[in-house]
Amino acid sequence: MTKIKICGLMTVDDIKAVNQAHPDLAGFIFANGRHQIDLITALKLRKLLDPTIPSVGVFVNEPIDSMLKIYDSGAISMIQLHGQEDENTVKVLQAHQIPIINVFKPSQNNPQANADYLMLDSGSGNGMTVDWQKIRIETKQPLIIAGALDINNVTTAIKTIHPAYVDLSRGVETNNVKDPQKISKIVTLVHQL
Repeated sequence: MTKIKICGLMTVDDIKAVNQAHPDLAGFIFANGRHQIDLITALKLRKLLDPTIPSVGVFVNEPIDSMLKIYDSGAISMIQLHGQEDENTVKVLQAHQIPIINVFKPSQNNPQANADYLMLDSGSGNGMTVDWQKIRIETKQPLIIAGALDINNVTTAIKTIHPAYVDLSRGVETNNVKDPQKISKIVTLVHQL
């Protein structure tokens, strides 16, 4: 069974939709962008989120102390590094027993090897599609794929790459708002693959 992360959660309604669909991971974005939330909002949403769904904090070149503060608050249980963080950052965070997802682009042949999970994304969460047919990835860690995935292309991506997880944000939105029906449909579909 392929697992799924629904990212970019911002509202109580987003949490209700995720609780109902029950993906394997839920993502809060602390980096600049349309889906950015602050720690106060993340704490409020985490309290409402099903306790069995781990929450991932997404950061881009954030200072280590800041990431540790957010992790220590209880808002997140994993950290996703989506910038140019180095191997030392991964090691420091892992020393605090924090599972780390390290993002890399298709052009990078050697992603950070010490992260707990590796995520292939086409850009910086910008919704760019990856040509899955041209990608060949071999990793020891579980692989997560992202990049303009939606109900129409997720099956092809999974059957081509065989990732452990898929990550969706915009692909489960309608008019820039998380769509409970889209979330439910794609979680059910992915869990069947």
